[in-house]
Amino acid sequence: MRFTDIFVNRPVLATVVSLLILLLGVRSAMEMEVREYPLLESTTVTVSTSYPGASSDLVKGFITTPLQQAIAEASGIDYLTSTSSQGVSTIEAHMELNYDANAALAEIQAKVASQRNVLPADAQDPVITSETGDSTALMYIAFYSDSMPVPQITDYLTRVVQPKLQALPGVGKAELLGRTFALRVWLDPERLAAVDMTPTDVVQVLLKNNYQAAVGNTKGDLVQISLTSDTDIGSAEQFKNLVIKEDNGTLIRLGDIARVELGSQSYENLALYKGKPSTYVAIKLSPGANPLTVAGLVKGALPDIEAQLPEELKVELPYDASEFIDDSIKEVIQTLWEAVLIVLVVVFLCLGSLRAAVVPSVAVPLSIIGGAFIMLALGYSLNLMTLLSMVLAIGLVVDDAIIVVENVHRHIEAGESKFDAALNGAREMATPIIAMTTTLVAVYAPIGFMGGLVGSLFTEFAFTLAGTVVISGIVALTLSPMLSGKVLKPHGNPTRFETKVENFFNGLAGAYQRALSSSLETKSVTIFFAVIVLLSIGGMVKLSQSELAPSEDQGILLFQGTAPQTATLDYMQKYGDEMQEKFEQLPGYDETFMLLGITSPNAVFGGFKMKPWSERDISQFEVQPILQKEISKITGLQTAVFPIPSLPGSSGGLPFQFVITTGKSYEELNKVADDLLAKGMQSGKFMFLQKSIQFDRPVTTINVDRDRVADLGLSMQDVGQAMSSMLGGGYINRFNMEGRSYQVIPQVEREARKNVSDLNDYYIRADSGELVPLSSVISFSKSVEPSQRTQFNQQNSLTIQGIPMVPQGDAVSFMKQAANEVFPQGFTYDFKGDSRQYVQQGSALAVTFFLSLLVIYLVLAAQFESWRDPFIILVSVPMSIAGAMAFMVLGFTTMNIYTQVGLITLIGVVSKNGILIVEFANLLQHDRGLNKLEAVIEAAAIRLRPIIMTSLALVVAMVPLLIAVGPGAESRFAIGLTIATGLGIGTLFTLFVLPAFYVLLAKDHNADQDEAAKAHAEPSESH
Repeated sequence: MRFTDIFVNRPVLATVVSLLILLLGVRSAMEMEVREYPLLESTTVTVSTSYPGASSDLVKGFITTPLQQAIAEASGIDYLTSTSSQGVSTIEAHMELNYDANAALAEIQAKVASQRNVLPADAQDPVITSETGDSTALMYIAFYSDSMPVPQITDYLTRVVQPKLQALPGVGKAELLGRTFALRVWLDPERLAAVDMTPTDVVQVLLKNNYQAAVGNTKGDLVQISLTSDTDIGSAEQFKNLVIKEDNGTLIRLGDIARVELGSQSYENLALYKGKPSTYVAIKLSPGANPLTVAGLVKGALPDIEAQLPEELKVELPYDASEFIDDSIKEVIQTLWEAVLIVLVVVFLCLGSLRAAVVPSVAVPLSIIGGAFIMLALGYSLNLMTLLSMVLAIGLVVDDAIIVVENVHRHIEAGESKFDAALNGAREMATPIIAMTTTLVAVYAPIGFMGGLVGSLFTEFAFTLAGTVVISGIVALTLSPMLSGKVLKPHGNPTRFETKVENFFNGLAGAYQRALSSSLETKSVTIFFAVIVLLSIGGMVKLSQSELAPSEDQGILLFQGTAPQTATLDYMQKYGDEMQEKFEQLPGYDETFMLLGITSPNAVFGGFKMKPWSERDISQFEVQPILQKEISKITGLQTAVFPIPSLPGSSGGLPFQFVITTGKSYEELNKVADDLLAKGMQSGKFMFLQKSIQFDRPVTTINVDRDRVADLGLSMQDVGQAMSSMLGGGYINRFNMEGRSYQVIPQVEREARKNVSDLNDYYIRADSGELVPLSSVISFSKSVEPSQRTQFNQQNSLTIQGIPMVPQGDAVSFMKQAANEVFPQGFTYDFKGDSRQYVQQGSALAVTFFLSLLVIYLVLAAQFESWRDPFIILVSVPMSIAGAMAFMVLGFTTMNIYTQVGLITLIGVVSKNGILIVEFANLLQHDRGLNKLEAVIEAAAIRLRPIIMTSLALVVAMVPLLIAVGPGAESRFAIGLTIATGLGIGTLFTLFVLPAFYVLLAKDHNADQDEAAKAHAEPSESH
């Protein structure tokens, strides 16, 4: 008795097995969380240190260098970048994918703490933050008003809204992007001089008279009383009335020599919503948090927050990444059910009988749902990758049901009873089903053990697909034979439609048999053709365009503009308003957000949000060149328009980022970068290209006469502190207002520091007590310096960044070649952002492809106990690969991770067809004594119908992917086109090329039987 006989003889047992699979699958599907991609952690630890008033060179030498040397010793760092600009040092440690975020933060905190005593005394303490996930926040919530000033909006959000959002599960940070309250003391140099005071004197008065005293308490025998004091100042009015000097009985107050206001901590940046000043709350995820869950919680909290807002304050949600995620998942689920329906219709048409179609109609949904149990057991989620694997699985799992029902049907047509047909049909198909199931599992196993981004994304894809195929194999061996024996009609009762279908396939089999017999008479021609196709694959790989993943229409385009180095906030706002006017005239426009001077001192960053997909008839890809053209007309800014990365883990920035590194000076670095930039622009491969830093930042050096300073009895520290107090804009201490602390910042009024010559009117106090004009000890010299001093892995660096008009792979290849031509000794290159992802992961699946091919060969060799048969089965794989590659060369899609997974899938799918022919041909040689030629011709003709049905089922299962529109359509199209074209062409080649190789290479089993019989007979004769 065979294993399959048990379930044919015991239909209740077969039904119970299937019902258990159904129950476990449904329950598992209900328990799994829904997210965009499999869980992965991409962590960036940022160390920001302020040194108000310090030059970029000073910041680099005294803050950035010692800190990054210590940070570089930490484990798990992929690469380290640093930016030293006026008054600020920013170091970013980009950790390896899935490196523990908490461990990274703890170790880097320890490294930074070890260097605190090395930093300048006037530098503020380093601020260390950690972000896990995309560089772009999950959501940006805009709060704006026509009457409330921005600092007041920010203060309200800090006190009321931010705590509510921060408390939601999964919210790592609710970051405020807007101006914050600060007590600004705008000094008047002339008035100061008139009352015989200097800015340094004012600073000392503020420090001494705004003092937070921790008094303590009184303690008696039985009672203790806490004490507090009002030694600090709690309002702008109190600051204004603060006595700073007494002169002959006259009290001079702070308001007499300065304009005191509760203003903004910084006037160098501004956030805009549709052109209106606003404050944004950026919602960032905590490590491991589900974006869909967090977005749901935030949106659920917004109505309550909005209801409690002051009447003049309004709120909008201009960016919500979860909308695209949610719509993408809905699209894939719809595609899943469309594919199931289409496949079942095709099965019915091929079988010609509703009764016969019942078996696949039950087996396919059962296998898909049962696969959910495997997913839950492995700790997976319902995400775009696992759902996509289920779409592909439809075309694979239906194969098992088709070949079972078709084989049982063939036995019934041969005159057997339904019960005997089910027994015999299942026995014949048991070995091929097991072989095909293990083959597909073997194909995907190497993907499941990959590392890096591709491994993190496709591990769940691979094992979900493999698990679903295993469930399908179980259903095919237990339920399908029993069900076929119950529902198929007995021999002799065909309907008219069944007869037509039978006649069609019989005629097709006859025509194919004759064509195959003819082709095998000149099999050398077929083999030569196959070799030519195989050799052409290498050329097609080189001709195809490559990228990591296709861009998706996410309904939003980001823009990044750079103003001149001398630009003020007023300058950027002027051109930002021009941009807003142009945005509102473009098709598909819905709303915009804009950040001025927040991401970088002279940068404009924002998003052009489009209407929902259902409300617009223009795609993101069509709008992008129009937007780029219009925004390029704004000559005051260099602006690039680019999409959000389609894959997680990118460090952000423009799509193409080529990093030049060297140990030489920035002047030499800038010259080399200019040469490379010129080559890039001349190539015509880039829509936009620029250097990340410009060597044109005007700097005026204040030259201090040391001898004159010494004559006055002063030190360089006295002069430096005086100038810093006037111009630096750093805070000196804090004051308390309604339970929160705010910075106190003295600085000379803007009107008194418009030009360098204004410094001549400032005064310092000599050792004699007299005021001395600053002009008596200083002079000026002018020069230029880099806009920022950037480093990559502790070497001086400059990034060539832009938007390619060609796929990422072509842009990377060109720039590598250009760098090799341009770079002198001592210069190297690296990559950031999307480009780094492509360089690291773009070819990761190529190795996996060959590994899958090797694994499947070994698995087949073990199953067939032959080294030849697996080679024959796999000979059609290059044919299908060439078929899919042809469409890539023609430009229908690119070589990316989705098409590469499609190519790997083709290995298993096309192999299934080869298994059906080779296994049956071997059986015919054994059982009926046919020679290789006769066996393969008959086996191919008999197996033609299941091969066509299974191949056609998978091809039509790809139709919903090929015609997909909306969120996520580009990646689904890429994998769908690869499988559909590869399988279609591969099946055609399999039907003719495989038999030719079988005749040429297969083992002659009849000869083995004759030798075995002869060997058995010889001992008998001698006896």
